[in-house]
Amino acid sequence: MRAKAAFWIFLAPVLAWLLLLIVLPHIDLLVMSFRSRNPGGDPGWTLVNYQRFFIEPIYWRTFVRTAIYSTITTVITFFLAMPVAFYIAKAAAVRLRGFLLILLLLPFWVSELVRVYGWMILLRESGVVNYFLIRFGLLTQPVEMLYRDATMIMGLVYSSMLFMVVPLVSVVESLDDALIEAAYDLGAGKWTIWWRIIIPHCKPGITSGSIVVFMLSLGNYMTPNLLGGKNSLWFTEQIYNQFIASFNWNQGAAFGFLLLLLSSAIIWAGLRLSGQKLGQVAS
Repeated sequence: MRAKAAFWIFLAPVLAWLLLLIVLPHIDLLVMSFRSRNPGGDPGWTLVNYQRFFIEPIYWRTFVRTAIYSTITTVITFFLAMPVAFYIAKAAAVRLRGFLLILLLLPFWVSELVRVYGWMILLRESGVVNYFLIRFGLLTQPVEMLYRDATMIMGLVYSSMLFMVVPLVSVVESLDDALIEAAYDLGAGKWTIWWRIIIPHCKPGITSGSIVVFMLSLGNYMTPNLLGGKNSLWFTEQIYNQFIASFNWNQGAAFGFLLLLLSSAIIWAGLRLSGQKLGQVAS
């Protein structure tokens, strides 16, 4: 009885936090998404807020664009994070692994806003990058590097790198070095070892890291807005405009749940294609 009482005492704050700060607000938004904005209109349920997403091309095209660029960000992040994770887990000295992980964590001790503005200072026309390119004769005049899709993707990759490296380091550390040594002894090349041994072993970490990076990129607002500029349409900006600019909370709530449903469908499809299960990835 004491053990059960202690269990519920420790569990009660967690359940209260989940209920009050996550479950109830989302239920309220869900109900709001099925209501009409017009107070004098039909007080019943309506699907007009969801239909607007499919009727007006700017909304679903913006979501498709957001999903494509989030996928590109995830792929680039993986290709950059995999060598880093393998070096930390297998190649670096044991005493340096903690230091290298701290170096990865260090930028995240600063607010995301500060980090994004740091990139803006580096890449603007009067920034550091343009200064050195002109100084070394590679450019004759400054080039505007901000407000481009490539710059926006670079910012998203930078802000998501840690969430790909950490799960990859975890799975690479569990890889037995004897498997790699045996493959070398049997005449396997480097690419064969990577493709036949390392990548299959790291599949759970790759999948979990990809899910986190994809969701963070898909739901990011600050980086696309600041680095991409006005020409960079991101679906979270559409949600922000409905809530803040138009003060249409019903439409914003509907767009938010559509983002949740569509992103969950994309992740489910990715799990099916990779042959992974959510339970395996979470563990």
